[in-house]
Amino acid sequence: MLCFKLKFITISYIVFLSGLLLLSPVEAMAAEKLSEGNTAWIMTATALVLFMTMPGLALFYGGLVRSKNVLSVLMQCFAVCCVASIVWFVVGYSIAFGEGNLWWGGLSKIFLNGVTTETLSGSIPENVFFMFQMTFAIITPGLIVGAYVERIKFSAVLFFTALWSIFVYAPSTHWIWGGGVFK
Repeated sequence: MLCFKLKFITISYIVFLSGLLLLSPVEAMAAEKLSEGNTAWIMTATALVLFMTMPGLALFYGGLVRSKNVLSVLMQCFAVCCVASIVWFVVGYSIAFGEGNLWWGGLSKIFLNGVTTETLSGSIPENVFFMFQMTFAIITPGLIVGAYVERIKFSAVLFFTALWSIFVYAPSTHWIWGGGVFK
């Protein structure tokens, strides 16, 4: 039994070291080119994250409220999805992934200026990267719906989502993933 455990530990150690070698920076320095597999996976992940918000989160929160407020919660989740998508398209993506300073990405990519099917973000098209990141920009304020469900006016939900997406989510995304403060 002890011999089996030692063999298992030795094999696990070799697999771990092999994995470290595969993740070496030499691979990252290769010229970036389009990867169909990465693109397909990101598109699948985009759909899955979007399904977490609509209908997943909407139905989850709908099940937590009184029956008279179910439609209100479903509509709030749908509206958050729409407003966050519009804000992300207009200025959010630019603030998060534009060329700016450490704190703010700037407005160089406002309305997806300069983003085409030929521009790449890593090994995937930048417009696919835009959609993938947009799903997280949608689900984040969607999660907040659970905090104010049955307690807020519908117009306040729209206003809060727009402001929160612009002044909280997009800058913090820039800080962490967009090459800002914590790059």
